[in-house]
Amino acid sequence: MHENPVVAFLLLLVAALYASAGQAGATGYLAVLGFTGLDPVVMRSSALALNVLVAAIGTVQFWRAGLLSWRALAPFLILGVPMSFAGGMVQLPAWAYFPAVGAILLLAAGRMAMLTAGRGGPGETAPPDAPGRAAAMASGGVIGFVSGLTGAGGGIFLAPLLMSNRWAGVRQAAAMAAAFNLVNSAAAFTGTLTSQPVVPSALPLWLAAVAIGGAAGSTLGARFLPERVLQGVLACLLAVAGVQLLLRAFG
Repeated sequence: MHENPVVAFLLLLVAALYASAGQAGATGYLAVLGFTGLDPVVMRSSALALNVLVAAIGTVQFWRAGLLSWRALAPFLILGVPMSFAGGMVQLPAWAYFPAVGAILLLAAGRMAMLTAGRGGPGETAPPDAPGRAAAMASGGVIGFVSGLTGAGGGIFLAPLLMSNRWAGVRQAAAMAAAFNLVNSAAAFTGTLTSQPVVPSALPLWLAAVAIGGAAGSTLGARFLPERVLQGVLACLLAVAGVQLLLRAFG
């Protein structure tokens, strides 16, 4: 089942869809891998490994398009990186974190839906306001820990926060989310391997699949898709991931 080409193809599609919105796809990978019978710990390490690769591709694409500012992202990484590592070392019972993360994702999806509809947000042309250093560090730390704990890269939490607080425009938020995913997924993956050094034999095949999907999706997101479409895609991804986690918790 693990090396089934259908699984690889589904991971490719997930990577393409998520990468178009600046995301690396960890929540989508977890949804697909849930059907393979993998142990949850191995699922988390696999999702993080796939996240690192797709996030690296997306980061390069957004940087080449002139949309990524490492200076703006740095405050979020100061606490985000060590907290991602710490979260990756913790094994929280599924009954505790699946409902909590699912609810957070659904709330973020609702916020993104409002922004897409043109209500409650800055709109596509309003200039962003730089966050305070303390707020950025605290936000990065909380998101980093949750990302390491769950196997999500963190960008799926960061992007809605940036846009809803007017800390970045749509494309800039997508670019920062991609880079945040890269750095924090790498830290969380290292933390996970420290406590549970296990990866599946099919991982190289899955990495090749998401590399293709990530390259296609990030190119579309960085250069071609309208900003309102990016917001809509992110809202849908958040909602689907949130529902999937809640169903897994209570199903």
